[in-house]
Amino acid sequence: MSPVNATKFNSLVFLLTGIPGQEDVQNLWISVPFCLMYVISIAGNSLILFIIRTDPSLHEPMYIFLSMLAITDFGLSISAIPTTLGIFLFNSREISLDACFAQLFFIHSFSYIESSVLLLMAFDRFIAICNPLRYASILTPRRIYRMGLLFVLRSVALNIPLPFLLKRFRYCRANVLSHSYCLHQDVMKMACSDITVNSFYGFTIKLLSVGLDSFFIFFSYVMILKTVLSVTSPTECLRALNTCVSHLCAVLLFYIPDIGLTVIHRFGNSSSHLLQIILGYVYLLVPPLMNPIVYSVKSKHLRARIIRVFFK
Repeated sequence: MSPVNATKFNSLVFLLTGIPGQEDVQNLWISVPFCLMYVISIAGNSLILFIIRTDPSLHEPMYIFLSMLAITDFGLSISAIPTTLGIFLFNSREISLDACFAQLFFIHSFSYIESSVLLLMAFDRFIAICNPLRYASILTPRRIYRMGLLFVLRSVALNIPLPFLLKRFRYCRANVLSHSYCLHQDVMKMACSDITVNSFYGFTIKLLSVGLDSFFIFFSYVMILKTVLSVTSPTECLRALNTCVSHLCAVLLFYIPDIGLTVIHRFGNSSSHLLQIILGYVYLLVPPLMNPIVYSVKSKHLRARIIRVFFK
């Protein structure tokens, strides 16, 4: 194939990456755990949504926010399922540019929405502990849905330019991506043009969404700790902190791999490729998988409803 034709061919598709060095075993030993994790995450989040939707006693702010988190985790899983399972089950590595741009838009959008939902859940805990007498009057269902819609619109508005900024480039390199799905910071490195605008815009919207959300979550917990430590009774103090454990787990499960992956893609050129790939899987697989489990274990009311579903 001539260099001109090769360049033209490479510009039409990207090649996704599974787990390097494990090609001989990934069709069976790796695909089965991945399939199980996807099935459990989708089933778990669907069950959470079903129970909250059908049980009027769970139509409270905390559970409304939990249903928002479940919807977001469901969307995040669905966004990455086709290409990831395509690699492990059928060794299908090629993805067209348009499909790649669409996938990265949905992955980043749902990721930013999840960050916003975690902020709303932190606000819920802040009001419940620091101002419990006004909890019901502040977090009305109408106000909750308006805040959720606002953050969804923010996420979509920030991420809509990404596919268009990438589409203007010409791609003439090997086009082998670092993951089994498309991310903006990974795709833009494949361009043969100046990516300064893309790099600056991607970093800016990350700060305006995930950066601000994480700062306000941290600030909320500073205020929660200040309020809780002022309580004279150790029992009441522990009881208040115990209501935050599930949310703290969800925050750590989301932000640690997200920040780690961002740092590695932008500043960790000498980091291990395998570490980058594993962190990418943790980023998309672990939060949707673990959030339903964590909340089901920690929430007595939700756990009782789940048991009732299976053991009527």
